[in-house]
Amino acid sequence: MVRTTLSAAEARRVALAAQGFGRPRPDAVTARAVSATAARLGLLQIDSVNVFERSHYLPLFARLGAYDKAALDRITLTQRSPWLEYWAHEAAFVPRDDLRLFRWRMDAYRERDTTRPNRAAGLERTARVRGELLALLAAEGPLPASAVEHESNVRRGPWWGWSDVKHGLEQLFRWGDVVSAGRAGFERVYALPDQVLPTGFFAAAPDRPDAVRELVRRSARAVGVGTRADLADHHRLRSDDTAAAIADLEDAGELVPVSVAGWKDRAWMHVDARVPRRIDSDAVLSPFDPVVWFRPRAERVFGFHYRIEIYTPAPKRVFGYYVLPVLQDDALVGRVDLKSDRQRGVLHVRTAWHEPGAVVDVERLAALLRRTAAWQGLGDVEVTDRGTAAAALAGALGVRPLPGDPTSGTA
Repeated sequence: MVRTTLSAAEARRVALAAQGFGRPRPDAVTARAVSATAARLGLLQIDSVNVFERSHYLPLFARLGAYDKAALDRITLTQRSPWLEYWAHEAAFVPRDDLRLFRWRMDAYRERDTTRPNRAAGLERTARVRGELLALLAAEGPLPASAVEHESNVRRGPWWGWSDVKHGLEQLFRWGDVVSAGRAGFERVYALPDQVLPTGFFAAAPDRPDAVRELVRRSARAVGVGTRADLADHHRLRSDDTAAAIADLEDAGELVPVSVAGWKDRAWMHVDARVPRRIDSDAVLSPFDPVVWFRPRAERVFGFHYRIEIYTPAPKRVFGYYVLPVLQDDALVGRVDLKSDRQRGVLHVRTAWHEPGAVVDVERLAALLRRTAAWQGLGDVEVTDRGTAAAALAGALGVRPLPGDPTSGTA
């Protein structure tokens, strides 16, 4: 029977089930399981912050438990990997063949960059560089930006220096004139399309309406149930494009309009979405996990107000530097600020918090953090006495809480 109404709790469970939570975890995670879980997610957002672990590794750990990161590296980081990078949400790994679904976006970026007056100066400055870069890649094959950089072409800014080489490569990458060819030391490697993709690869790309419809179809499978804004955000689509795709998919019977208790906006559920009676899960989520990456949805679905504080000056931080939501069953019950201290071999819990109106099961969280430390190749777990759950978590771990830094801004 097709559901037309959902309670708030049912919507949470639909969303988590669509993301692969609530499934039995394998005793041993094979490379095939890693590939299958990545394929289910469809994209893995990339972020360079490595204070705990790079973001794209974390969604698979949240769903599978400890796995060999080298298995994911083989999918994403080599020149012949079956996944490549593009601006699919933010910067993200996507299956190689899915790059065709973003050909229209490449064309839209080119049109925007070449027709807007405020971008003209930058394009004019890098025009010669872009031509030289294309010739260099044709002659030498795939290269990272650092292989072309030298001191004289670096333009220093107040935060970091982006040279005309880097600007030129990024422009060509946005337009599809170059593509990613894996990463070297986590630096993106650039290549001409024919060096990485089959000849004529983009000739088979669908037009914009068909591509957007397919992307919204995939978004609907990934979110389970969502508003137009939810479906649009998953691949960072325009609202009007998304609305047209939703109408087509609703007419085809793939999306079902539903009313969700407490949601102000209209919602749609994918016809194949499950409504589980319960979700059993224990996970810490990356700030860029699809469950929480669209902050308005995290607040609407889970009552979880979340803002990453990496770029907030330390005295103004509320919860910490690299704060991960704590998922227990179908609720986000807390948050922890984690750091992998690889020199000392310690997983450092710098802050730990209960959510308002919720209580973290600290015994379950302690067990999860021990598994997390082991996955990171670390030994001990230590806890700083900052946050409403810190003392209880330290007790569950059997460690003495460390004194917090009163100047850290995490109160």
